[in-house]
Amino acid sequence: MKRRQGKGKVKHRSNHRDLPEKMSELSVQENDSTDSNDSDEVEENGKPADFPVAMWDLNHCDPKKCSGRKLLRHSLIKNLKLGQRFPGLVLSPVGVNCVSPQDRPIVEKSGIAVVDCSWAKIDETPFNRMKSPHPRLLPFLIAANPINYGKPCKLSCVEAIAATFMITGLKDEAKFYLSKFSWGHSFLELNEELLEKYGNCTSSQDILDVQQKYLEDTERERNDKNRDDMWPTSSSSSESEYENDDDPLTSKTTIKTAITEKT
Repeated sequence: MKRRQGKGKVKHRSNHRDLPEKMSELSVQENDSTDSNDSDEVEENGKPADFPVAMWDLNHCDPKKCSGRKLLRHSLIKNLKLGQRFPGLVLSPVGVNCVSPQDRPIVEKSGIAVVDCSWAKIDETPFNRMKSPHPRLLPFLIAANPINYGKPCKLSCVEAIAATFMITGLKDEAKFYLSKFSWGHSFLELNEELLEKYGNCTSSQDILDVQQKYLEDTERERNDKNRDDMWPTSSSSSESEYENDDDPLTSKTTIKTAITEKT
């Protein structure tokens, strides 16, 4: 009887010792699953920036349609005052060079700022009161925001910020900011080819070369299309689909700033 009790006690201690081991294994499995889910979520929705993101708001835009104001409501951007100097990269028409992958250290260290104003009032915008040691231009890109969809260069604040992130290799941050807008993914889809090419450049001059080649190739394709359409292939219509078309992709305009919310 005693022996049986002794064996029972030994068996009881053995089971008690196995429990923590099993719990530990379960904990490791749960952590692995959580890490995997977190990784998938970051890949899909990106991650917030851990450096300053700011804007000068000129109050030109409808607050309900302004992407900068929406970012402000989500505490994803800081509002700057006129005359306030920003130490990071600023998208501005007073810039000489285009944003390039070389600017990544500047963005990561000191951040990025944009100017929230209307293209209709661009000439009266006091850019001289929004200073930075690193003013930059954005290269040719197509807007996806509802107000200027399909138009060249007329990007909203969030598109300008995301474009800079993409070009400088900060893709997760770009996805995160665009994920706050139902149309955000369209910006990356519309500009996928260009953003990839810009991101592979090594200098601002390379960016300009890529931009120029893209515009020339696009214009050549359109001209070829127009020539083909001169000879109708059916009896439905003999008019070119490009008649009276102001296709923005033929524009030779280089963006002067990355700011707008309305025409």
